[in-house]
Amino acid sequence: MSDLLNMKQITKIYDNGVLANDKVDICVNAAEIHAVTGENGAGKSTVMRILYGMEKMDGGEILWEGRAVRIHSPAEAMRLGIGMVHQHFMLVDRLAVYQNIFLGQELKRYGILDRNRMIARTRELGERYGMTVDPLAMCADLPVSAAQKTEILKMLARGARLLILDEPTAVLTPQETSELFDQLRRLRAEGCAVVIITHKLREIFALCDRVTILRAGRNAGVRSISATNENELMRLMIGRDVRFAVGQSPSKPGGKALEIRHLTVRGVGGKPKVNDVSFTLKQGEILCLAGVEGNGQRETARCVTGAVRRYSGSVALGGQDIRGASVRKIRALGLAHIPEDRFTSGVNLQASITDNLIALRYERESRLGYMPPKKLVRRADSQMRAFHIKADSCRQRISMLSGGNMQKVVVAREMDVRPAVLVADQPTRGVDIGAMEFIHQKLLTLRDEGGAVLLISADLAEVMALSDRILVFHEGRINAEITHVNTLTEEQLGRYMLGIDRMETSTYEEA
Repeated sequence: MSDLLNMKQITKIYDNGVLANDKVDICVNAAEIHAVTGENGAGKSTVMRILYGMEKMDGGEILWEGRAVRIHSPAEAMRLGIGMVHQHFMLVDRLAVYQNIFLGQELKRYGILDRNRMIARTRELGERYGMTVDPLAMCADLPVSAAQKTEILKMLARGARLLILDEPTAVLTPQETSELFDQLRRLRAEGCAVVIITHKLREIFALCDRVTILRAGRNAGVRSISATNENELMRLMIGRDVRFAVGQSPSKPGGKALEIRHLTVRGVGGKPKVNDVSFTLKQGEILCLAGVEGNGQRETARCVTGAVRRYSGSVALGGQDIRGASVRKIRALGLAHIPEDRFTSGVNLQASITDNLIALRYERESRLGYMPPKKLVRRADSQMRAFHIKADSCRQRISMLSGGNMQKVVVAREMDVRPAVLVADQPTRGVDIGAMEFIHQKLLTLRDEGGAVLLISADLAEVMALSDRILVFHEGRINAEITHVNTLTEEQLGRYMLGIDRMETSTYEEA
């Protein structure tokens, strides 16, 4: 195989002096599926953003088909044949699929948009690559897997010969993941190169030909998948063995921590997003609300946290009805919340690590709005040590942290108040194996100390590793209640999530 891409000695230094990439080398062959993996903060996303023209490198060179190139923008990357599908899709919801695919490069006839040709071309691309999607569907109405196909087809329509995918399976079921892998293998067979940024070692071994491992901004190794194993990759990624000692001790459920009865949440046009849902979460239990995104589990959690206040039915926290209560009052009753999106609702990006870490404690312990600065710093330093948060100083702005360390700040802050109920929404999304192991252990410790955890996660391995009980949501209802998680397979869970199977004899209504 010939080198399609050769990134040599790539160096990136941010304005604050952080060395994100330190002489990184990445070589990708034509017709190869290549993984780039490493801990959060290892520099893998940065080096791929450099390749796609979203970041400027400070040293090194990029060879494309043996020729040195400088890529200053995504438009220049696309002209070379390099496309990128981000973890958070870049589709325009109010446009149809075909309009998104040809946005900015519309097909015309006699100077007029040729709608029929763009629709036909969308169908042709979908059939060629096994990614059939309705060209006329509005992107706002697409399920996650169809939206992802649209993003990939958008890149292929622009002539991409190297496709970068950032955490492509983060929100897919096992069945959808298997379908995506078949499609990527088809792309490889057509001569396209694929680079996947991922933390999921199982998927690297199922799909990829080779893997480049980064650690602390430097190359830690390149391995052929046929000549390595998961333990070696984990050691290369984080410098030690990782043991996920989770789910080994049985839970000891106590009294009712959270009780939901006949909950209904309506969306636009009055259509129920949550439809007559009832369940109980007990002390000393991790209960997971699983499901394909958009099936009501998130809206249910938002009713518990106070983010959604218009609903019918009841939500009781510690025996007290919280309908209409403010977020502050709900928190005062013992609720903590790890939000899905740490950037928009988990942290204040303009504030320091200290300010983010002690926000809840400050509200509880300050006197007339004042706490001694030295006390704040001592507490923040203690939390940083306890949660292994890597930073130069607690006074550092939190926006300078890697995603995994930023997530640890959120987890540390929420657990610092010893909550009676913790709503953990995608608690490890986008974090590396080391951070994931650490967060899992913290959730289990909270459970073992009598706390209740309401978990929402799209990572099925995480769901099955942590959950004492699983409620599967489909089309706004509970489709299955799983109490014997240790005998469940990911494939069976995926069938419940997709509505293919239904558990007829469920006891959740009597919980």
